[in-house]
Amino acid sequence: MKVYEKIESIIEAKGAAYFILIDPDDIDLESLSMFVKHCEDSGVDGFLVGGSLMINGYFNKFIETIKNNCSLPVVLFPGNVNQLSPSVDALLYISLISGRNPEYLIGQHVLAAPIIKQYKMEAISTGYILINSGKTTTVEYISDTKPIPANKPSIALATALAGKYMGMKMLYLEAGSGAAEAVPNDTIKLISDECGIPLIVGGGIKDSYTAREKVLNGASVVITGNYFENKSNWNKIKEFADAVHINESKLV
Repeated sequence: MKVYEKIESIIEAKGAAYFILIDPDDIDLESLSMFVKHCEDSGVDGFLVGGSLMINGYFNKFIETIKNNCSLPVVLFPGNVNQLSPSVDALLYISLISGRNPEYLIGQHVLAAPIIKQYKMEAISTGYILINSGKTTTVEYISDTKPIPANKPSIALATALAGKYMGMKMLYLEAGSGAAEAVPNDTIKLISDECGIPLIVGGGIKDSYTAREKVLNGASVVITGNYFENKSNWNKIKEFADAVHINESKLV
């Protein structure tokens, strides 16, 4: 079964899928092996792996460490063409459709396409929409694009519809790494109701109640990242997973 089909089956069975984003620059290999085992035991459905910079130099080893320590799908979340690995199960083939920088709309994609074909990777076309979170985020700075104002859901909807009509399989509403505020619930609900394709939501989700709110308003996949870079928060991973899996559990 392809990863996209597996995600669809998880959404259908559990109500929504819960993935954790891991940035190789923010965790060492020894901690990584313990972390991914704990995530699998806690009900996490899979991992996104990627970051804006990738400065540690052991990207492939990082992927292998995840694969060797759990059975969950590993999906690449690449910041540029240099962040490709044949070891992952799939990649989000992301186009930053909320921005106007051609490098992140199509430029990097052209460079990556022959490599993706060579590696025989499953590419999941994804429209990436950055929503203002109240602070400048890494993705905003690196991509040199402006986020959509949080109080302009109509602009976000028009952008999401454009992504759907261009054939994107998924849409990703992102407040950004370390966001001050999560994507507004009314924006999520509007896009979910009008677009009808799986909707990923991430950024600024710092507690399980917020995670559940995103699902109740239409998120198909919830992503958390920075919050679990602090090892003292690892004991809350199951709580987040239970909150996202609305068909299976109650939020305590």
